[in-house]
Amino acid sequence: MSNVVTGEIYGINGPVIYLKGKTKFKMAEMVHVGKEKLVGEVISLDKDLTTVQVYEETSGLRPGEVVESTGAAVSVALAPGILNNIFDGIERPLERIADTGGAFITRGVSVDSLDMQKLWETHITVSVGDAVQGGCVIAEVPETRAIMHKCMVPPDVEGTVVSVVPDGEYTINDVLVTLELADGSRKDLTMTQRWPIRVPRPVTQRYPASVPLITGQRILDTMFPIAKGGTAAIPGGFGTGKTMTQHQIAKWADADIIIYIGCGERGNEMTQVLEEFSELVDPRSGNPLMDRTALIANTSNMPVAAREASIYTGLTLAEYYRDMGYDVAIMADSTSRWAEALRELSGRLEEMPAEEGFPAYLASRLSAFYERAGMMQTLNGETGSVSIIGAVSPQGGDFSEPVTQNTKRFVRCFWGLDKSLAYSRHFPAIHWLSSYSEYLNDLSGWYTDHVSPKFIDYRNRMMALLNQESSLMEIVKLIGGDVLPDDQKLVLEIAKVIRLGFLQQNAFHKDDTCVSMEKQFKMMDVILYLYKTSRKLVAMGMPMSVLKSEGIFEKVIAIKYDVPNDNLQLLDLYKKDIDDFYNRVIEKNA
Repeated sequence: MSNVVTGEIYGINGPVIYLKGKTKFKMAEMVHVGKEKLVGEVISLDKDLTTVQVYEETSGLRPGEVVESTGAAVSVALAPGILNNIFDGIERPLERIADTGGAFITRGVSVDSLDMQKLWETHITVSVGDAVQGGCVIAEVPETRAIMHKCMVPPDVEGTVVSVVPDGEYTINDVLVTLELADGSRKDLTMTQRWPIRVPRPVTQRYPASVPLITGQRILDTMFPIAKGGTAAIPGGFGTGKTMTQHQIAKWADADIIIYIGCGERGNEMTQVLEEFSELVDPRSGNPLMDRTALIANTSNMPVAAREASIYTGLTLAEYYRDMGYDVAIMADSTSRWAEALRELSGRLEEMPAEEGFPAYLASRLSAFYERAGMMQTLNGETGSVSIIGAVSPQGGDFSEPVTQNTKRFVRCFWGLDKSLAYSRHFPAIHWLSSYSEYLNDLSGWYTDHVSPKFIDYRNRMMALLNQESSLMEIVKLIGGDVLPDDQKLVLEIAKVIRLGFLQQNAFHKDDTCVSMEKQFKMMDVILYLYKTSRKLVAMGMPMSVLKSEGIFEKVIAIKYDVPNDNLQLLDLYKKDIDDFYNRVIEKNA
């Protein structure tokens, strides 16, 4: 192989190696480093110095060893077999590595990203003579019980079908369709595409946000919704529930496919994710949740360069399924560890540091990541979406640090986790005063059409009560709650009902773990009806102590447990209970 471009190692600095002299490598090209053929990527080119970041441990490398080019950018293989699989940051399947090299990833391990021998039941969807272009579906393969995999023409290919194979069982590298291109040459198409991870896959059109990603979590769906194709950040200190919130979204959100990226998290936390996901049952189909999930595990003890790449690997897999017309949700846990990997590599490259040592290009990298989300019209005319939900782990829970602040600039949904809520066992610990969603106006039409015309008004009224409570609590802390007039005491009591009965949600309760939009609206309706009725009584001069003695507030808080999800008619009876409470109080105090 005389045409392979090579170079010699001159210097080594952790995961960064330098090649002296003029080389013929290309920027962002994937290379094999040293005798063990470690995977690397060209990240800087000078007339007499080439810099390569290595995605594996570099101990044992020495100057003089050879670096070989592969002729291609760092890419991922896209074909059936991605779902129900666990990869490292550069799409190497961890189970296959464990079979060959044991519990720890050996250096230079070379395994195929996907199973080359497995036969897939294939149904061809094109005929001889068809004119096809990028994105056209040429075959359908039932990848799992939940997902039909659509094998597509690569985006940059266009031609006429000259031969097809009959339906049957084929491997991902068998030729399915042969095209004649415009220049008269032939091109064989298999189930497999390769795509560079740093290049967004092309689409026809980007749609504005108009449909919410329903998660079944009340504080998200009602208070701070995210759109399909939207972006959200979940910042929070240690133990506030970032991973748990992402688990709940992954399990219950109405996305077709979940890509979970464990980026620089602790090994035991990733193990827990892997074990839990393999045991979870998909509530929609009754099959294992892994049937529509791919996991990318890059733990904190793996090389930092691969951690930096893992985010892009997950994004590329998500865009591939989006191109088939699926709604994909990415859980990135956590983008702070990714930013730390950028900082470490930047330090090795001796770049000028910016705030807190992070590289000056932190903001542009974050924006490039989140901008790849969106609801799109794909090349084949389907509609698909990629929603990105990124956890942020600011040190000491300080939201003013650069990663949180820059993330805030590029996401439209901010679910701020609060340490004091988490320590008081209020989960999800998303604080209603520090969180926001800019999608609310975009989605108001959907809520009006699919839930109720009153939905947005009810949501805004509940937020106003929570804001009032916050102002009143400042007074209570100074002079105590007894001096407040009864109408303000009522605001505090209703805000408590909203906090405990609506915003707090029990992930382990069969009826409370996931709540339909209809039930969420009816719960708001009951809470606001209770407020309206109680306000009438207070206006008549009834003291709050009398109202509280009736136990109606506790009864409304318990709605979330007492009303099963399959019997929402019971919610209509609560208004009758509130009317009875009103009549009782008037009779007793007449």
